[in-house]
Amino acid sequence: MKIRRDVFQAIADPTRRAILVLVATQSMTAGAIASNFDTARPTVSKHLQILTECELLEQEQNGREIYYHLNPQKIKEISDFIEPFRKLWDERFNKLEAIMKNYKPKK
Repeated sequence: MKIRRDVFQAIADPTRRAILVLVATQSMTAGAIASNFDTARPTVSKHLQILTECELLEQEQNGREIYYHLNPQKIKEISDFIEPFRKLWDERFNKLEAIMKNYKPKK
């Protein structure tokens, strides 16, 4: 039975976000990824499993090694979902900045 995990629960964990940053520029093996963390390798493997289940990471076998790399399509889906919220907050902060620039404290 394949578990369907929520992408936002997956990226809520700081270790999983760090893994995504690590593999953003190059494919890496589980061992290479684990060497960047001060945790047991099975712990990192569990994080990799979760990221793979939500399709944020893809696996590619090269000989005996399995390399993990980002799934850009899934990352774009997250970005597309977040974009309207980013625009909303940018507008609000721009309005606040304009108000603060014109603010004159009472003496």
